[in-house]
Amino acid sequence: MLKSRRTWVGPSAKDRLKILRQAKSIAIVGASPNPARSSYFVGTYLLQSSNYRVYFVNPNADEILGQKAYPDLASLPEVPDIVDVFRKASDIPAVIDDVLAVGAKTVWVQLGIWNQDAALYGESKGLTVVMDRCIKVEHARFHGGLHLLGFDTGQISARKTLR
Repeated sequence: MLKSRRTWVGPSAKDRLKILRQAKSIAIVGASPNPARSSYFVGTYLLQSSNYRVYFVNPNADEILGQKAYPDLASLPEVPDIVDVFRKASDIPAVIDDVLAVGAKTVWVQLGIWNQDAALYGESKGLTVVMDRCIKVEHARFHGGLHLLGFDTGQISARKTLR
């Protein structure tokens, strides 16, 4: 859907910051063991640059980044605070059903993926839905590591992080 035709609006920047600050665990659905995939890069970042417990969900992998990979959300050792989704837009409603089944509260759909009907459906079921945003970019931006557009600024600053 063209951005100009989108009517659903997700959480504000302050709300996204709150989501990231309150979370302790993140499950990456559609995680890939392929270093060329964006989910691998995001997983690497989260493991190295955050304190989150990170779980990888991929039924076709045994291990990703040295961590056990789980076949589905129901197999995780805990209910994740955020389910970060790397799946095509048409798969998002099924992922939302899985998220609801395990009792997670937030679905974070990665940059470039948009399914407005799924977002409305998730919200109608009580989920917090973030869509078309990269969790790595948002986390780094809120913690002073990236420019608004997601680029490394290369700038060292004494500026305090957002509160």
